[in-house]
Parts: sequence; structure tokens; C-alpha cells
Amino acid sequence: MICQECNQRPATLHFTKVVNGEKAEFHLCEKCAQEKGELFMLGSGSGFSINNLLAGLLNIQPAFQESGQDPFQQEKVLQCEQCSLTFQQFIKVGRFGCANCYETFKDQLNPILRRLHSGNSSHSGKIPARIGGTIHLRRNIDDLKINLKEMIAKEEFERAAELRDEIRKLEKQLNADQKGGE
Repeated sequence: MICQECNQRPATLHFTKVVNGEKAEFHLCEKCAQEKGELFMLGSGSGFSINNLLAGLLNIQPAFQESGQDPFQQEKVLQCEQCSLTFQQFIKVGRFGCANCYETFKDQLNPILRRLHSGNSSHSGKIPARIGGTIHLRRNIDDLKINLKEMIAKEEFERAAELRDEIRKLEKQLNADQKGGE
């Protein structure tokens, strides 16, 4: 597609503008988009990228204003020991440098993941219902065991006893399901 403004270069920026219910589509090359200046300021100077847009939507940092103070800035700059990536660099780039970054930035990532995943910060995946019966049951038992340990630590022994009984019931059901499937 050719740029609608100069009719010379290929259009690399496609956007829809809605004003008073009127919808208009624009297809511009980078040069004309910079000159027009309506939507983006492209390039390395002032402007924003998709990563900045997502960062703004996730409240990671103010994306549309230059700020001298980073909300995640600490006295000591948090940096990955393996690849030397800082959290500020991650925000700008939008991806980690290595697998160790996930562990290094764990505390900063949990609030972001909770916002993205409706309060959950761990991925449990999807299992088809027809083959996942025992898997779901095992997960349920594991979750109950974690809750049981928490109740014991809080010295809520009545609730712990209820959880213990529920775990036993589910374990019997699991054993019966496994014997029936063999």
C-alpha cells in the first residue's frame, strides 16, 4: 500500500481516526507521519513505542510523559546477574535478556501479572475435560494441601481438620479413578 500523503513511499503506519462518530482510515509512510505529527513522533527522540503504550496501560510507568523519577527506582538498581539487564531496560525493550531475569524481577512482575490475569500470577494451563479428570483432581488435592499447611501455621486446627478430611476423600476418589482406568 502506498502512502496517502506523498503517494511515493510504502505506507508503514496504518491507523483509524474517529472524530464525532466519523471514521477515517489513514495509511502513511514514516516520513509523512513524522511531518504530520498527528499520531506518533517516530524515531529515537521524543515519542513512544508499542512497549511504552503497553507500559502505560499496565501502569508500569507514565508512557506519555518524560519523568525524571522512575516509580520502580530503588536505592540499588535491580539488575540481572547473568545478562546485566535492569528493570528499567526491560520496561523500554519489553522483553527479558535471559531466563534468570524472571527470578531477578519476580517482585516487580507479580503486580503486573496479577493485573493482566485477573488476580492470578501463576499459569495453570488448560486441560481437556475428557482426559484431565485425574489431573484436575490432583491439582485440587495439591491446592488443599497448601491450604492445610497454612491453616496449621495459623493454628486454625478446626479448619485444618476439615481440609484433611476433604483431602482424604479426594485421594480415595483418585485411587478409585486410577484403578477403574487400568
